[in-house]
Amino acid sequence: MGAGQTDLLGLAANRLDWLDDRQRVLARNIANSDTPGFVPRDETSFSKSLANIQVAPVQTNPMHLAGTVDTASSVETRPHQRSIDGNAVALDEQMTKVADTETQQRLVTNLYGKYMSMYATALGKG
Repeated sequence: MGAGQTDLLGLAANRLDWLDDRQRVLARNIANSDTPGFVPRDETSFSKSLANIQVAPVQTNPMHLAGTVDTASSVETRPHQRSIDGNAVALDEQMTKVADTETQQRLVTNLYGKYMSMYATALGKG
């Protein structure tokens, strides 16, 4: 992380990098939707890339309940159906993933901007 970045800002930057990589992979999948034998790929989930980082809720008062982390995955994967030429790209699935990625990019960018505006306000520049 660069100077002045908190863990939250570093996490936002990492998430944006991951989303950028995912968008590139999905674009490649869509571009190869007519390529015989092409199998679509996707990035490893962002949560798996954070698996080695321990984040736990902070109990600021002994009366607060301890937080829990749900480790069960709700993502289902299903086998790719292939067309006659062996291509396994389903454009509807790929476009849904692209839209989801774009929405996540907008969310992270907005959160990053809000966090930076809090810094500007605290410094008397906002």
